[in-house]
Amino acid sequence: MRSLHSKNRSAILLVGGRGTRLAPLTNNTPKPMLQVAGVPFTEHQILKARDAGITEIVLATSFKAELFEPYFGDGKNFGISIRYAVEEVALGTGGAISNAAQMLTGSGPVAIFNGDVLSHHDLDGQFNFHEANSADVTLYLTKVEDARAFGAVELDDSGRVSAFNEKMENPPTNIINAGSYIFERSVIDTIPFGKVVSVERETFPSLLKSGAKVFGFIDTSYWLDIGTPAALLKASRDLVFATSKDFLALPNSNIASSAQVTGGSVVGRDAKVAQLAIIESSVIGDGASIGERARLTNCFVAAGFNVPADVIAENNFFGF
Repeated sequence: MRSLHSKNRSAILLVGGRGTRLAPLTNNTPKPMLQVAGVPFTEHQILKARDAGITEIVLATSFKAELFEPYFGDGKNFGISIRYAVEEVALGTGGAISNAAQMLTGSGPVAIFNGDVLSHHDLDGQFNFHEANSADVTLYLTKVEDARAFGAVELDDSGRVSAFNEKMENPPTNIINAGSYIFERSVIDTIPFGKVVSVERETFPSLLKSGAKVFGFIDTSYWLDIGTPAALLKASRDLVFATSKDFLALPNSNIASSAQVTGGSVVGRDAKVAQLAIIESSVIGDGASIGERARLTNCFVAAGFNVPADVIAENNFFGF
């Protein structure tokens, strides 16, 4: 089941989820298109794929599918070929992979990304590990302090997956599935086309049962599931701080001299922050305005929304 084209790397990005836990941010915008450090979250993942030597990527879309292509186009501006597979009816992770794979032109191994995980893991290293072990599937795994909220993954001494566990009160390990996989094309071809399939609950256990070579690549670098507003803010903050800045002001934003913007905040394009306003750990949308003496902490302000003067708010949403 091995490919002969180890450098012929493709990817599928699963971006069809509704992101209900992120409401109201996702009422009109799919989770993967929410801005993180000034650009849609999906852009961070596309650039990560490109930097790992991936030359083509298919976005597996469903909810608000029409919002992706106008932004990303054919990928030329991002240095990678991008195509779009639209699910009229959500097909689950496995069904989405099978559907999107029809649009890939390469025959080499395929990276699969969950559309809600920000990580600094070594994707190129995961590919190399996959190839060195002649694996059929290689999962990116990470370690957490408390694995009870996740499905723990057990490995043997060679790094081969020996068991997938459901969420439980006393997990046997703190190693979890971190949401990025390398599949051989021949394995993808075994996933039923056009049907609802879960790779986590159906495909992976079936592969283990059949004796397929499923390996785990452990990488304990930065990993974050952006499934909640608090996590989305943290992701944006962390990426801003990674640039050695305390905040990010996008082009044509206007921040008054007496205003304070801190805590990894992002001030959007053409947005205005008035005198004596204080913005901490918040995301201000494009064209929004913050009135004088307003104080926002851990808040989201929608594009074009005007926050009146003297408003004091924490953990709140404006304009969604």
